[in-house]
Amino acid sequence: MQIQDLPYPDPGVPDARSGPRFLWWLGRNQLGGQFKALAWGLLHFVAVSGLPFCVGFAVQAVVDRSGTRLALTGGLLALCGACIALGDTMLHRAAVTNWITAAARVQQLLAHKTAQLGSALTRRVAAGEVVAVSTGDVEKIGWFVEALSRFAAAALTVVLVCVGLVVYQPALGVLVAVGVPVLALAVLPLLPRATRRADFQREKAGRATELASDTVAGLRVLRGIGGEELFLDRYRRASQEVRRAAVRSARMWSLISAIQVLLPGLLMIAVIWRGVHLARDGRITVGELVTVYSAVMLLTYPLRHFEEIAMAYSFSRPSAKRAARVLSLERAMDSGGSRSAEAPAGDLYDPATGLLAPAGRLTAVVCGDPDAAGVLAARLGGHPTEEGTSVLLGGVPLDDLPLDSARTAVLVQDKDPVLLSGTLRELLDVPSSGLVSAEAALTAAQCGDVLDALTQGSLDAADPMEARITERGRSLSGGQRQRLALARSLITDPEVLVLDEPTSAVDSHTEARIADGVRALRTGRTTVVLTSSPLLLDHADRVVLVHEGEVAAVGVHRELVRGEPRYRAVVTRETDDEAARSGVREEDGAARRHVREADGADLGGVLKELEEIEETA
Repeated sequence: MQIQDLPYPDPGVPDARSGPRFLWWLGRNQLGGQFKALAWGLLHFVAVSGLPFCVGFAVQAVVDRSGTRLALTGGLLALCGACIALGDTMLHRAAVTNWITAAARVQQLLAHKTAQLGSALTRRVAAGEVVAVSTGDVEKIGWFVEALSRFAAAALTVVLVCVGLVVYQPALGVLVAVGVPVLALAVLPLLPRATRRADFQREKAGRATELASDTVAGLRVLRGIGGEELFLDRYRRASQEVRRAAVRSARMWSLISAIQVLLPGLLMIAVIWRGVHLARDGRITVGELVTVYSAVMLLTYPLRHFEEIAMAYSFSRPSAKRAARVLSLERAMDSGGSRSAEAPAGDLYDPATGLLAPAGRLTAVVCGDPDAAGVLAARLGGHPTEEGTSVLLGGVPLDDLPLDSARTAVLVQDKDPVLLSGTLRELLDVPSSGLVSAEAALTAAQCGDVLDALTQGSLDAADPMEARITERGRSLSGGQRQRLALARSLITDPEVLVLDEPTSAVDSHTEARIADGVRALRTGRTTVVLTSSPLLLDHADRVVLVHEGEVAAVGVHRELVRGEPRYRAVVTRETDDEAARSGVREEDGAARRHVREADGADLGGVLKELEEIEETA
């Protein structure tokens, strides 16, 4: 896979059981790029390691006054230089390709997982963690995949040099062959502590990222209540904790780097001391001493990659763990589907609560708990947060449908919809039936003042459709964002549209007009609105009260207000005391009717009962 071939046609199915398994899966899926980088790395490192032998031959040729060998050695030096340049250039290209392609694969996997889970993702993983995984963690994972082939090339080069020195000059080669593994393994006892400190730093950084994301998302509210400085202080403290953790981690890595400098220096001193004695005794030549000395000096270059791979793994392991955690999340239903891709039509039925939304009708659902309403909306759209019986559309379970077909059939608009940055035309450029125009959707959602505001805020856009919307629509009010999101949902014209509190941020006059507009535009289509607004409820063909996870009452708004105390308590925000007084008044009215209807009965007893009720009231 080359960079120009990205994105991957199919990024594959990751092994997300753990961070190390995920890294191993990434490496296996890039064997071609790894072997290419390994080959170029071997050419580069072997050419670098060949320089000491060339220098030793040149020195010995000068000592022996051999011009032929000196010229031959010069040619070998030129060849080594060319191989070093070529190998280094191509190694860098191959390694960067491995880095970018690995990062791109992870980003594609995360994007697919985000699209698959939808709004359920942020209910199961913090938004800040998702941001951290898709940005900084992806880079660290790519770093490890890229460093792996260079480390393998460096390790093979070290082995080849040690073997070559043992063959070339056994007296000094054995000393080097014994000392180099000690150098490579000397830092192993420090790696667990360095890894723990790196993990701690990543944890602190992730928390700071989450805090920053939450603070920015709620900045307007924080300013409104005067809590901006409070949250900024919290972020300052979190960032200082990250700084202190980074300093502690850097100290450990600086110690490892110091050891990587100290021990090769000690080995070099030992080799020189031993070599001088051997040369003085005539057991080795000056050229051989220079060769071994130069080889030990240049071995510090490939040995540096041992430290790098340790750092790359310690930094990428927690990142891979977080990525694996996100990628291991699954929908509570089958995303592949076992039926054809044709979207069914008919009544929408939820066996878990007993909720029935007849086809082509506007059904309003009242839940006393807003969180329960959000869970119900997700389940109706085929995004359940936990395992359970699937919602049926026309008698067909949604989890038997392919994911695309299920989302085409049922569209859910969350209570906090997100507006992406771009023009209004781009915002409304969504998959749709083509039967609902943008103008009709905007009119039904009462977006006239929103269009005026967008036009006034865009100096270079006379057409409201070309006006730009900032990220998440932060330049708009909550009600304006909500109405634009409603228009976007209406223009898709799905078979079933589920709206979770679509008018919670608009005034009552606008809400009444929206209720009329949605009802008119969705004629003949199934619409489910989860709301407690009397204005919306009064426009519904059917109102369902869901209490404690089950359907408790079904009817129309005005009947339920009069006859269902639990419904009235939710819709009118009636307190317990007010409900008690309302119940007494109902009993009082019933008793009075009983008096009027009593024909020949014991009126005295009835009147006495009425007096007791009035005293109680």
